[in-house]
Amino acid sequence: MAKERVIQFGEGGFLRGFVDYFLYKLNEKGVWEGKVVIVQPIEKGMCDMLSAQNCEYNLYLRGIENGEVVNERTHIDVISRCVNPYTQNDEYMKLAENPDFRFIISNTTEAGIEYLGTESLTDKPAKSYPAKLTQLLYKRFQLGLPGFIIIPCELIDNNAGFLKEYILKYASLWNLEADFVKWINEECSFCNSLVDRIVTGYPRDEAETLWKEIGYQDNLLDTAEIFHLWVIEGHHEDELPFNKAGYNIVWTDDVKPYKKRKVRILNGGHTSMVLGAYLYGLTTVGECLKDETVSKFLKKCLFDEIVPTLGNTETDINFANAVLERFSNPFIKHLLLSIALNSVSKFQVRVLPTILEYKEKFGAYPPALTFSMAALIAFYRTDNANDGEEIMEFMKNASVEEIIKREDYWGTDITDMTEMVSEYYDMIKSLGMKEAYEKVLAEKEAY
Repeated sequence: MAKERVIQFGEGGFLRGFVDYFLYKLNEKGVWEGKVVIVQPIEKGMCDMLSAQNCEYNLYLRGIENGEVVNERTHIDVISRCVNPYTQNDEYMKLAENPDFRFIISNTTEAGIEYLGTESLTDKPAKSYPAKLTQLLYKRFQLGLPGFIIIPCELIDNNAGFLKEYILKYASLWNLEADFVKWINEECSFCNSLVDRIVTGYPRDEAETLWKEIGYQDNLLDTAEIFHLWVIEGHHEDELPFNKAGYNIVWTDDVKPYKKRKVRILNGGHTSMVLGAYLYGLTTVGECLKDETVSKFLKKCLFDEIVPTLGNTETDINFANAVLERFSNPFIKHLLLSIALNSVSKFQVRVLPTILEYKEKFGAYPPALTFSMAALIAFYRTDNANDGEEIMEFMKNASVEEIIKREDYWGTDITDMTEMVSEYYDMIKSLGMKEAYEKVLAEKEAY
């Protein structure tokens, strides 16, 4: 049996549909040999469910790849066991003793990487993930064993940087020796990472049909799209040969450009499209891609405004084309109102930077993305907006000019956009979304 080489904090659908899939495939392709031990990071988790199925499950990867519908099932058995530190704390701490462990991977949700400052080294276990990890690392250090390559997958900027910072804060809080801090800095490699795959999780509506196809009841069924991208700061292909196995996993010195591309194209594409599309009468992303008018609008946003602002490289264009395929995935029912949650803050992060950079680069505001801001205001006038109470109240009743003046909403002074946004807003109100779309689609770009 393969040796246990990976400690994984987190047992949810994402890690099982992403990281564990790749590790299984490395074993299957014969380029790496290893097993994963899962640590349940919070008190209520899925350890018992996993253990009941010998930590095995089926993953369906479904979507469109190169224009073809793909529906692939993989039976994954790369996880050797699951440890619950709340009921098996000795077993958890014993993981530090195994010299074969080399990697620590986590996805404890965005809230998981936190510093509480209230825990003790002797807690069984400490409450937060960074504190639990500090306990394990300290025991490893005391045993004189080598450090780890640590790859967090939580969706926050500088995820590994924050994790390391909090571990060092716990070392200080607990008065751990200077040699331990030196060991953390010199023996452990903390790798920022960016993950990109839509993992749709347990397919509740289809479970019984899929059980019949598999031949037995799998309570851990997982589903995800075909597309994947994992960008990892560091160069450890020699120890985890993802590229050799043929996967889209990038080892790099800087994850930031990849994050910018993903946020601007994928997330920015979503946010610029969904609010107008909802007002137009659609309910899902799939419907948007099938509708000629909304699909044209999205492509104008992506290929005429977002991608040129990023630099119009072949990589940007290919990523945007992949996003269109992903949005067209017939297996994913992505509701527009789900994406519309907290749209003001999303617009500030995902769309507005492109609008401002486009203006700086080409001398005028981009018509489609600026139109999407007018659509956002029109959407917040309805009863379907879902945001903070103060934001919803203000957006529903304030004038366009007053909304544009809210620097706390937009992060900067954008009053220069008032006239253009007002014109588009009046167009939406007087002509309706369909005719307003047609007018903005006919507008030429500034370059």
